[in-house]
Amino acid sequence: MKLSDLFPSPGSRKTRKRVGRGPGGTDKTAGRGHKGQKSRSGAGKGQFFEGGRSTLISRLPKRGFNNVGITYEIVNLAQLDALEGDSFDRAGLEAAGLVRRKGSPVKLLARGTVSRAVTLHVDAASESAVKAIEAAGGKVVLAEPKPAHSVEYKPR
Repeated sequence: MKLSDLFPSPGSRKTRKRVGRGPGGTDKTAGRGHKGQKSRSGAGKGQFFEGGRSTLISRLPKRGFNNVGITYEIVNLAQLDALEGDSFDRAGLEAAGLVRRKGSPVKLLARGTVSRAVTLHVDAASESAVKAIEAAGGKVVLAEPKPAHSVEYKPR
């Protein structure tokens, strides 16, 4: 079989109706009837037209704002205990598979226990997690918090 031998099955394809192309039933008005808005080209009232009344979009209140907040990547003490090494930063946690989304901040939580001294560089940590790591002889280094709406001034 060759590519040139392929063709659709008989009756599976239908030729489209060519309206407005001379006498034969669908000439002249091309099935649109006579006059009126719907007979014109580009006709229609639009997707949100509601018969002349105010649309739903314009009637809904438009106040306030949407506070998205911060979504942290969570790392637990039990996960750290399973890893080899004694110092972890963001790149190390990503390489170990504990942090999946790039760019999102990392937070340390105290689920589980840690049995050895670990130095950890994270964006946030719970008090109990910091106490547990310091009790094991480790250290938690918190990153400098970035202002939520910092705008850098760039002179022209």
